[in-house]
Amino acid sequence: MPQPPRTSALPRPFHFLLFLGAGLWIVAAQGLAERATQGLTVRFNLSIISNLLQQLFFLFLLLIGFAILRWIATRSPTFDNFTRLNTIRSTNALPARATTREEFLRGAAMGWALILAAVLPMMLIGALHPEFNLNFPNLGYALLSLLTIAVATLALEVAFRGFLFIQLIEATGPVVATIVLSFLYAILAAHRPDATALSILDTFLFAILFCVAYLRTRALWIGWGIHFAWSAAAAIIFGLPIPVDFGFNNLIFTSVTGPEWLTGGTYGPEASFVTAAFLIPGIFILIRLTRHYAWEYTYTPPIASGYPMDIAPPAAHTAMENEAAAATPLVQILGSTPTAASTNPVIEQHLNRESNPND
Repeated sequence: MPQPPRTSALPRPFHFLLFLGAGLWIVAAQGLAERATQGLTVRFNLSIISNLLQQLFFLFLLLIGFAILRWIATRSPTFDNFTRLNTIRSTNALPARATTREEFLRGAAMGWALILAAVLPMMLIGALHPEFNLNFPNLGYALLSLLTIAVATLALEVAFRGFLFIQLIEATGPVVATIVLSFLYAILAAHRPDATALSILDTFLFAILFCVAYLRTRALWIGWGIHFAWSAAAAIIFGLPIPVDFGFNNLIFTSVTGPEWLTGGTYGPEASFVTAAFLIPGIFILIRLTRHYAWEYTYTPPIASGYPMDIAPPAAHTAMENEAAAATPLVQILGSTPTAASTNPVIEQHLNRESNPND
């Protein structure tokens, strides 16, 4: 992937410091969100929506915190610049543009295709054993889980592919930033319960996919769509486990049998070798699907360089042009009224009549 020119006037080490500051803020925001959620849950008995509240707090703190970091870095003269909605959205790679909905839907379609590709081999060998509990209370819980997944996946994209990723790109370039951030994302996933070597590999490939989605569009809409559709379909439609428990989906519960390299075991399809096998070509498919977005949102017009072409003409040529301009014209156009008498009497009489109209 070609490396675009830097768009920031700040030195690279300063962007690296902003990257470190953003990472520390992610950790702090996570802790603050957990404490705020616990306080509200105990005080108002909101345990049923505690997961949703925590993700909302986390997302809010990320958006505001990163906007403040950008305001400090750019030394804006007015403090209210960072509170403007457009500034907050642009800081966190969530621009409002005409293709926002289209990008999200394309990402969701790709996430749906990926989960289908991962689950289909399990279905073919009879490894899935679903249990259905279709009733209105469980439907409400499923909708609550769906909303929680939407907020949580957006918060993860803002945290790891928004301001943090942008600063690392400015500090190291897009290729190095993608590899480093994907590696860090996989290391964090290694500390989740039931994590395996395949789950770390799948998480690394997913992180590369999400980073490429940002690099191709300079926005998080496609990455969020992929992340949301994968998690929502796996947890709510197929009833399979996902790495983070988002709540109360009791509509469908699916137990799996068979080899863990195929099913992912208790970790879910994000620890399956089949997922890794489809993610690798999925990255190239994503590049193909986003070619017109890349042209519209990442294309940089070439800047003219080299030697100037407005060279002055030779002195002899200039002197010749000046001499020709000062010379008497070769063709002289006479006046419209003739000064000599005409040799034809009729014409002479007509001319005399026009010159003396009173005669």
